[in-house]
Amino acid sequence: MLATRLKTIPRTIALSAITLPLASCGEGVLDPQGPIGKAELILLCDAAAIMLPVVIPVILLTVCFAWWFRADNVRARYRPEWEYSGRIEMIVWSIPTLVIIFLGGIAWIGSHDLDPPRPIDSAVAPLEIDVVSLDWKWLFVYRHENVASVNQLVVPVGTPLRFRLTSASVMNSFFVPQLGSQIYTMAGMATRLNLQADRAGTYQGLSAQFSGDGFSDMRFQVVAVLADQFAAWLDTAKTSGGALDTAAYRAFAHPSKAVAPTTFAHVEPGLFETVLTGWTSAASHEEH
Repeated sequence: MLATRLKTIPRTIALSAITLPLASCGEGVLDPQGPIGKAELILLCDAAAIMLPVVIPVILLTVCFAWWFRADNVRARYRPEWEYSGRIEMIVWSIPTLVIIFLGGIAWIGSHDLDPPRPIDSAVAPLEIDVVSLDWKWLFVYRHENVASVNQLVVPVGTPLRFRLTSASVMNSFFVPQLGSQIYTMAGMATRLNLQADRAGTYQGLSAQFSGDGFSDMRFQVVAVLADQFAAWLDTAKTSGGALDTAAYRAFAHPSKAVAPTTFAHVEPGLFETVLTGWTSAASHEEH
């Protein structure tokens, strides 16, 4: 019985080594669902492939040297006076140099091609969304549709998403792993981001920057739907929920945890700019 169990241990370890990495492929950066996420995955794979010519030989040579210079190998020559080889020095320095050049090249090209404010090439007009991070929730304002949602972002499939982001409190980080491009939100500053969902589905978004007690619940869902479903959702949002004016925003901005998704049927014009200047946030803090 014991011998049988011992024989299954290597098989169990091997299966775990294979299945554990694959278990994370259903979500996250290894399962991109948009053009930005796909481009970032290609960049990640290219970087890994460039580094393999260094990583694999180092691992293999480490094992070979350990085996060859073992204590009972009488054929191994011990040369304590040896100190220099021009050929070895050339190999040791040339390969890492080439790796750095190639990595620097793809990082330079990728950082320009995937610059967050750079618009996505598309024949479809972008959907403009303002994002405000608060303690501890996310507010999404559909700029031209004049509606807003909390902790849930409904978007049409195949439509570029043009974000303006800021924070009404401490610095946060807006990140939808399957769509790509994490970006920070900071009080008094508007950052820009362009994303797109190519397939219908629900994608998890989160804050990747620790921000206090409610940080673990500061998550949201990106629900990508077909164009007619998005239009129907907009119609429903415009007929349900209250108005988000300055007074309502002040009450809403108070710290709260695990806030359920909800919508606002009307948003006061210029609310994002008001939050950006910090006036609403300052007024909210004066009430405490």
